[in-house]
Amino acid sequence: MYAEEVAEMAGRIRDEDIALVRERTSIAEVISDTVTLKSAGGGNLKGLCPFHDEKSPSFNVSPARNVWYCFGCGAGGDAIKFLMDAEHLSFVESVERLAARAGIQLRYVEDDRSTPRARPQQGQRQRLVAAHAAAVEFYRAQLTTAGARPAREFLAQRGFDRAAADRYGCGFAPDAWDLLTKHLRQQGFTHDELVTGGLSRPSRSGTLIDRFRRRLMWPIRDLTGDVIGFGARKLFADDDGPKYLNTPETPIYKKSHVLYGIDQAKREIAKQGKVVVVEGYTDVMACHLADVPTAVATCGTAFGSDHIGVLRRLLLDTDAVAGEIIFTFDGDAAGQKAALRAFEDDQRFVGRTFIAVSPDNMDPCELRLAKGDLAVRDLVARREPLVDFALRHMINRYDLDTVDGRVEAMRRAAPLVAKIKDREKRPEYVRKLAGDLGMEIEPVQRAVLAAGNGQPAGDAPASRRPAPATPAVDSPQSMVEREALKLALQEPVLAGPMFDAVEATEYRHPVHVAVRAAIAAAGGASAATGGAVWIEQVRDACEDLAASALVGELAVEPLRIDGEPDPRYVSITMARLQWGSVTARIKDLKSKVQRINPVSNKDEYFALFGELLSLEQHARALREQAAGGL
Repeated sequence: MYAEEVAEMAGRIRDEDIALVRERTSIAEVISDTVTLKSAGGGNLKGLCPFHDEKSPSFNVSPARNVWYCFGCGAGGDAIKFLMDAEHLSFVESVERLAARAGIQLRYVEDDRSTPRARPQQGQRQRLVAAHAAAVEFYRAQLTTAGARPAREFLAQRGFDRAAADRYGCGFAPDAWDLLTKHLRQQGFTHDELVTGGLSRPSRSGTLIDRFRRRLMWPIRDLTGDVIGFGARKLFADDDGPKYLNTPETPIYKKSHVLYGIDQAKREIAKQGKVVVVEGYTDVMACHLADVPTAVATCGTAFGSDHIGVLRRLLLDTDAVAGEIIFTFDGDAAGQKAALRAFEDDQRFVGRTFIAVSPDNMDPCELRLAKGDLAVRDLVARREPLVDFALRHMINRYDLDTVDGRVEAMRRAAPLVAKIKDREKRPEYVRKLAGDLGMEIEPVQRAVLAAGNGQPAGDAPASRRPAPATPAVDSPQSMVEREALKLALQEPVLAGPMFDAVEATEYRHPVHVAVRAAIAAAGGASAATGGAVWIEQVRDACEDLAASALVGELAVEPLRIDGEPDPRYVSITMARLQWGSVTARIKDLKSKVQRINPVSNKDEYFALFGELLSLEQHARALREQAAGGL
């Protein structure tokens, strides 16, 4: 559990330093490296959750309190927790990453937690990232050597000058067995770190040698800009390895999640609501240099569902904001096959998918070299809907001059039409397909309907949202309890004294009761200063998962007031909170008074009657205090 891990790791990094990291970290900036955020009103931001598939944004961020919460899957926390979940970091690694980002020098303590000491060995991820950063500089320096002439010529022949090579960190793996390995060992990286990171490998004799040799190198970066792997291109005819060789799967490099160029393209992708998917490193470079800055490429694997998830979050690909996904493939058979595979994933996007194929069957790099930057921009501008391309290439396989050819083409093309996610477009494509085949519309329509039987066309199964972890809020009392808790979590300096003065017995919903108890266990709202540290203190004090999840939700849920809350609003909320229990107690007392014989039980009768009068007086005061409404 997160709370347990915090408690364990807090002994290694000083508690005050962890608090300083939370205070100085802009959670919106951290999350924006992964998720495109839009205004949600009330100072909050929203986007598509990176932890589950969804079509409507339920992932909320509260910059004022430096916390986040997803109303879809119930995940939430601060910036440290986000990095832990999004990048699979340990608590220490996450704190160290944020500290470096904020320019904070962390201090550590010995096992007895008494004596501060210098920085210990970093977490595994940071060590591997540091090793890759050192390798980048090594390879870049090697690109200027005499032995790297073939690499420089390769770049020049494809239209990339020294500035382009520098921009993308291109380098050269020299003709040596262990030059990089020795260089990195001298910098303090261990044998295991180099093997784990995929930079070196054991030889047959057992010695450690470089993984890459005599190749042009591209550093592969993640969304945050950290180098996590390399792509290596063969240069010499006597190299019997594959044309392109990539870093193997490592703790920091997962090829199914990685898109080359994403670090440079992400802001333009979010800004333009458009992404161009190309096939290689040089294609990404060519597109960017030709003023198509949204280009990215996969790294040694086919475009798949994990890549789609990354792009959807950057595009904010939702029902309300549909982006454009443009695939560029070679016009040859392999490119056409790749395009048809891409259509299979089409329904996983909410936005529109297109394909751009050069009439000369050239990739973007070749096109730029042959015809210039404008030709690359025109290629993207001339895109056509992916479904049109898929249908055309499907029916072109058959002889439409024969009955058998037309019927078989209809049978093969009908499932493609049935898969079109926009149901309103299907009838138009039925008519188009019938026209292209030279057939009547009725048999084509029947074929499409038959192809769609047994599946809810247009609905991606993965898009169904998990049941929210929020408690039911189905009564005025529950709503006001929720509002009071939000004030304590979001505005403790303002609401603390009035909130703490109201007894916990005023809360009825069991999960609200648990959150109220956690606030008290964390020291009470009056003693809190707010922000992510306060939210985490309350979450840590929760005794069950439902309460912990609700704390994250309430920390970002807008208050039910236009504008900023003030003491009057707090007073109204707390009065309404008490009003429910007071009126319930009055009703109960009236019932008891009516059942008691005032003659035979005179003492009990007058005691209850006196309590009733006092409660009714209290109720009148609360009614006046609560005047004005939520």
